[in-house]
Amino acid sequence: MLEDQSVATAEQDTSRDIFAKCRTDKGYFGIMRAQDDHYFTRPTLPPIANRRMEYDGREKIMWSVNNYLGLADCEQIKTVAAEAVRTYGVSSPMGSRMMTGNTAYHQSLEAELADFAQKEAAFLFNYGYLGVIGTIQSLATPEDTVVMDKLAHACIVDGAFLSRAQLRVFKHNNAESLESVLKRVNRSRKGGVLILTEGVYGMTGDLAILPEIVDLARKYEARLFVDDAHGWGVMGEHGRGAADHLGVQDRVDVYFGTFAKAFASIGGFSASTRDVVEWITYNGRSQVFAKSLPMVYVESLRKTLELVRAGDERRQRMWHNSRLLKDGLRELGYHVGPGESPICSVFIPVGEETVETVGVRTVSFLRERGVFVTAITYPVIPLGLCMFRMIPTANHTEEDISETLAVFKQMRDEAGINPTIAGEDLVKVRKVFGT
Repeated sequence: MLEDQSVATAEQDTSRDIFAKCRTDKGYFGIMRAQDDHYFTRPTLPPIANRRMEYDGREKIMWSVNNYLGLADCEQIKTVAAEAVRTYGVSSPMGSRMMTGNTAYHQSLEAELADFAQKEAAFLFNYGYLGVIGTIQSLATPEDTVVMDKLAHACIVDGAFLSRAQLRVFKHNNAESLESVLKRVNRSRKGGVLILTEGVYGMTGDLAILPEIVDLARKYEARLFVDDAHGWGVMGEHGRGAADHLGVQDRVDVYFGTFAKAFASIGGFSASTRDVVEWITYNGRSQVFAKSLPMVYVESLRKTLELVRAGDERRQRMWHNSRLLKDGLRELGYHVGPGESPICSVFIPVGEETVETVGVRTVSFLRERGVFVTAITYPVIPLGLCMFRMIPTANHTEEDISETLAVFKQMRDEAGINPTIAGEDLVKVRKVFGT
């Protein structure tokens, strides 16, 4: 009887039930989850990424996949992967790198990555997200301070929190803000300082002000970690990344590249001096306690790295497509962000409508007419704005771009979307890019 009463009381007091939140519309994308939405969140798409993909029963021009160099369906890579599966299966090697999962093949790939990144050594991670977390967590301790760009990716934020280091944030791409934070930190610092930034900001497409940041890092005795997920394979000479593009690769203390974007695979790596990489190897919890990267990825990534290094023609096509798309959208009156990367960020004002309403209306309009985009809204960008993050790839054609621009013109002329950014909205856009 007493047991029944306690159960009844717990059911009435939902604050005592850790699952109570699961029956609400709270949390990330809570309203969409509560509505069982699969159109705007978690849309069901074919597994092979390409310039055109089937969605909702019809072919769409795809602008939401980070397949920069068009390697997702590369026959050469698939041939190597198939041979690796025949030779090793999908599980080999078994165990963590610390125990039974370390092979000469893993070490060889790490040496090739270090050479390409122009660092002494590199260490493989199974996932880019967990690689960033493991690297930051291994290097920063509660006695240290991490100083993070306000728009840093979630993996950087999570790594900063998991390190339990003191956390400070500076305004996006703002050297004055960073210097102010570093000055305050140095007044009472006990340990080291690690600055955390991206190379190319994946949502907006702008580059980190790395020359200014490395100067400030040296001035205030700090170290610099750069997560270059969207720059690795894309920017710089032969795709060495954003830091190489900006001429400061040799001054970046820890360089992180992922294989989930231009490499169209999975995993990532940290590259630095040999002693720093050894420390990460033995102390990065997200890899120390994880199974080794399977051979099918190790072998196929070696082939991918070869193609990326020799992929200047692919990069030229990607840049050509990026310029065509950006110029065409600007001619139609749309506000395209000033980012120097291939990423095309298109802003539209919300006006009197809600952000959700505009996002749903514009995404629906575009997708129904054969153009697949994803809308980005607050809190990623300021309230009052909606943004489409579009990814031109080496595989897109001028026909794809022409058809896309025609649909954007229709949206402007027929759907009542005024693309002009002015006044307070223009100030908000500029703040997004730290200008």
